[in-house]
Amino acid sequence: MSDAHKSDLLLVVVTLLAAVGWIFSKEAVLMMPPLLFMAVRFLIAGGVLFLLALPSLRRLSLDQIQRSIGVGAVFGIAMTCWIMGLFHGDSMGEGAFLTSLGVVIVPILARLLFGETQPISTWIAIPIAVSGLALLSLENGFRPDPGQLYFVMAAFIFALYFTLNTRTANQRTVVNKHGETIEKKKVPALPLTAMALLTVGVVTLAESAITEPWATTFANPPPILYVWVLASAIIATAGRFLLQTYAQSLSAHSHGVVILILEPVWVALFAAVWFNESMALLQIGGCALIFAALLVNRWNALLRAIKGLMKVKNTLQSS
Repeated sequence: MSDAHKSDLLLVVVTLLAAVGWIFSKEAVLMMPPLLFMAVRFLIAGGVLFLLALPSLRRLSLDQIQRSIGVGAVFGIAMTCWIMGLFHGDSMGEGAFLTSLGVVIVPILARLLFGETQPISTWIAIPIAVSGLALLSLENGFRPDPGQLYFVMAAFIFALYFTLNTRTANQRTVVNKHGETIEKKKVPALPLTAMALLTVGVVTLAESAITEPWATTFANPPPILYVWVLASAIIATAGRFLLQTYAQSLSAHSHGVVILILEPVWVALFAAVWFNESMALLQIGGCALIFAALLVNRWNALLRAIKGLMKVKNTLQSS
């Protein structure tokens, strides 16, 4: 198996780990305050990656550290909205599709904030995604519930996080306030991820300390709670991000952006099996439109993936 094919296969596993992370998180927040759960989850996951990244962390400059913490702070706010959506929401599958709107929002923010040009497919995807969002909110008239609103806010902030994370992870030149052109060194993936996850843990811990009671959770926690928290931290956070980083390192031409679209589909399927969730026909239509918007938004990458598969098939047939 080539590195490119191995990368794609591993990215499918990444989407599965991300999806089961929704199950672990939903089970955990049924037994403890949601922000406290996020704090414990990300501090454990970030601590594990911090130890692995220690040699490279020592080589970072102050500017690289500050930018990594900034990315983590935005990520922390996004995760706050996400976990509150999961806590208040009635449907995990619906929440996953709403959160996936961040993929469509990323190029919009990149255009507005940094002037990056975008393909026509992006602007076609936006009205499709908005139509899907409308269908999800119109089951009982236009009265979106708190869970939906949190998930949509999370999608917007995730989009900002993705944009900043990409810029931090890549070498670039910028013009400072004095008109000088300076080089911004990239932050390697492992130390960047470690610092971002730890920052999420600190942000959510501070939020939890201000707004949530801890006494009940620490007084007599059920043993299964440890299972859900550790599974979320080790498997769905540290393990997922490590595997994703490794998969992306195998092939510069991997079509990961297409493969990662599978996550909300897995979440909807797992939620149906694990929590016996179901959706009304209108909600299914809304999710289908959002999924279609994701595909349209990544149409060029999808075409490259299809052409790559056809090339492999033809090579096998001719050999």
